[in-house]
Amino acid sequence: MLVSSSFSCESAFKMKIAVTDYSFANLDVEEGILRPLGYELISLKEKRSAAEIANLVADADAVITQFAPVTAEVIASMRQAKVIVRYGIGVDNVDLDAAKKQGIPVCNVPDYCIDEVADHTLAFILGSTRQVVTNSNLVHGGKWGLATTLDQMHALRDLTVGVVGFGRIGREVAARLRSFKCRVLVSDPVAAAADVERAGCVPVALNDLISQSDVITLHCPSLAQTRGMISRQSLSTTKPGVILINLSRGDLVDSDALTEALQSGHVSAAALDVFAPEPIPSDHPILKMDNVIISSHIASCSVPAVRKLRQTAANLAVMALKGEPLPSVVNGVTSK
Repeated sequence: MLVSSSFSCESAFKMKIAVTDYSFANLDVEEGILRPLGYELISLKEKRSAAEIANLVADADAVITQFAPVTAEVIASMRQAKVIVRYGIGVDNVDLDAAKKQGIPVCNVPDYCIDEVADHTLAFILGSTRQVVTNSNLVHGGKWGLATTLDQMHALRDLTVGVVGFGRIGREVAARLRSFKCRVLVSDPVAAAADVERAGCVPVALNDLISQSDVITLHCPSLAQTRGMISRQSLSTTKPGVILINLSRGDLVDSDALTEALQSGHVSAAALDVFAPEPIPSDHPILKMDNVIISSHIASCSVPAVRKLRQTAANLAVMALKGEPLPSVVNGVTSK
């Protein structure tokens, strides 16, 4: 059912901002920005069918989306949208080419949760190398002692950690890792080698990172060239006992290949905030593995981060409707 802010009949003449879906309790933050400016906010709470979303956004002047698939079909229904804004950094739920063909700029919020995700990454790395969850579960189960074999307990000082992606989050992860005295490899085709070296890390090709790292942590977007980058083939070139960390996008990893590698022991542990598909099917074997730490795509969460995300998304919509230059366009369209 469509949820709309309660404007009078004159709201038909006001510009509309449509929210395709949201995981927040309400849209009070957005309304606090948009209502005083005279904009009407219309929304769907949960992800819906393409037809329902298309109907919602058909006459919207701006569209904000979280997880709902903003497909070519949905974009084709947009008669007057001046911008599509994604609640988040990744924009893989939006058909960027379709939006570009229709002349609609797509914006993300690239800087709202950098420290949260970097902190969560370190928590995952330490949780896996120090077997925090496994040993906690043992004691909760009424036992005492070491839950794993001794060779599963590592000090980061002795390990090589590979950071795939050297954007805002990757840089913060690398900076945190340097404090733990480990060797840090970085692979990013658009990062200058000099910038990586200044950060105290070693720039390498992706294949070399995968083959040399004891821990691999992914911090790159979901693109045609990155989807499935962790595959049966690439996993076969890793060190026996490698640990995989993924807080980026689930489709960077072939889930079946990772499951098989965990079952065989070639991958000794994994820590995942994302998965393909999401949510993880309740009968998936990875849920029964003690050597896998899983969270439900929540690494970005904190009160300040979510507030900034929502405020920025609303303000980007306002900027587009006012004809102002947009700061975070990801599909190469400067105006509509």
